[in-house]
Amino acid sequence: MEFEFTNLESEEFAFRHLEGEEVLAEISWTMLGDVMAVEHTFVSPKLRGQGVAKKLLDRAADYAREHDYKMEPICSYVVTAFERYDEYADVKA
Repeated sequence: MEFEFTNLESEEFAFRHLEGEEVLAEISWTMLGDVMAVEHTFVSPKLRGQGVAKKLLDRAADYAREHDYKMEPICSYVVTAFERYDEYADVKA
């Protein structure tokens, strides 16, 4: 599954999976210096149960690593994932 990097506004960004113009999956954040404040994760009912939210978070974490950013979890999904999985320890703000 491909995720498209999108600049939503000046400091707001996202990775999205689209079907035509419809957003089926998205993780979005606001850049605060070198910290990605991850505010929202969305997966359409069409894709639920397939691990898409985790794939989105993995892609965002890879992006953070590529740019030496940290991630601040605000979205409840990301908060839970950061508590549950040690693989994100290196990007936690």
